[in-house]
Amino acid sequence: MYKRSGLLALTTAGIVLCTAGITPSVGRAADGIGDAKGSYAERNGLTTEDIRLINALNEKALNLGRPDKTPGGDLPSGTESWRPSAAAGDRVTPPAEPLDRMPDAYRARGDRATTGISNYIRKWQQAYSHRDGQVQQMTERQREQLSYGCVGVTWVNSGPYPTNKLAFASFDEDKHRDALENTGPRPGETRAEFEGRVAKQSFDEAKGFDRARDVASVMNKALDNAHDEGTYLSNLKAELTKNNDALAGEGSRSNFYSALRNTPSFKDRNGGNSDPSKMKAVIYSKHFWSGQDPRSASDKRTYGDPDAFRPDRNTGLVDMSNDRNTSRSPAKPGESYVNFDYGWFGDQKETDPDNTIWTHANHYHSPEGGMGPMQVYESKFRNWSSGYTDFDRGTYIITFIPKSWNTAPAKVKQGWP
Repeated sequence: MYKRSGLLALTTAGIVLCTAGITPSVGRAADGIGDAKGSYAERNGLTTEDIRLINALNEKALNLGRPDKTPGGDLPSGTESWRPSAAAGDRVTPPAEPLDRMPDAYRARGDRATTGISNYIRKWQQAYSHRDGQVQQMTERQREQLSYGCVGVTWVNSGPYPTNKLAFASFDEDKHRDALENTGPRPGETRAEFEGRVAKQSFDEAKGFDRARDVASVMNKALDNAHDEGTYLSNLKAELTKNNDALAGEGSRSNFYSALRNTPSFKDRNGGNSDPSKMKAVIYSKHFWSGQDPRSASDKRTYGDPDAFRPDRNTGLVDMSNDRNTSRSPAKPGESYVNFDYGWFGDQKETDPDNTIWTHANHYHSPEGGMGPMQVYESKFRNWSSGYTDFDRGTYIITFIPKSWNTAPAKVKQGWP
């Protein structure tokens, strides 16, 4: 990580920070998102103003990455991004790496392996970069995308920035009801805190991930040999119906059935070229806070909204339309929280969730700034799924990339080689 300096509040004006800077305490995935102690701010000595600026730039990164925001245009260069008068921050695009240079070993500790951004570029070029079987050098545009931290890791691997529309989670209604009926607030805990904690503990990230992976598997079967969208949708509906899956009953205009058509690379001549058989369904994850509705009671924005972002009981789908990327509200002066974290999975075939690897990062790349250089992480699932007090929701999201891309290898080995 980095050491906090007295100038940090001045140098974080352009920070795009994700929340994986320190290995959190690992809790059972079945216990929800984990009850890791402390917020990211508390564990890294950041002020409320630091976090406010961080979250503002997180949102800017998301907006910049949306395909409709950059139609055919280039991202700003690292030097163009660094404009103090515009409070754009000190993010820097890392330099190109030789295509034939092999990466060094990551620094491994427990369930996490760590490396610098340049070494990750070298690994990406060797293991993830393939297009039509050919190893590719990471382009300047891709290095620019990557430089945004955890957002950048998912972005550079998914191509078009993810839309978060096909999100899945698992919520145990019986466990939730039993806890509300048969337990009560802990000493010193308010009713709002109690209800938020019970809701958080009723989520099961491992089951949510398994649900997303099962659906992606059905989608990939439907994509095979389907050379037009109509055939793909017909195959998908038939397969879901055969499995008695509630998703078969989703409306024809739902996010579920329109997801492929709304993926920009599906229409790109260098991507799917509108041919479903050229695409594959892959997975990434997002952690965030539930209490985002500005019209809701302050307690819900502070301690969580028990009813927000709960999955459909039958399909497992989470309605993300109200996700405003808003962070948790402080309960008392001095508290501050970051607004989200992203992790890339791809289409690994490892059956045990605990052995899967999630690629994410600590913060944007600022080698000469207050935050320091970006670090990339490969974490096992139980490390990834345990979190900070900043989050009470974890979703597992399906997107599509061309089959010719190898940014989602079936087997990911933690660290290197």
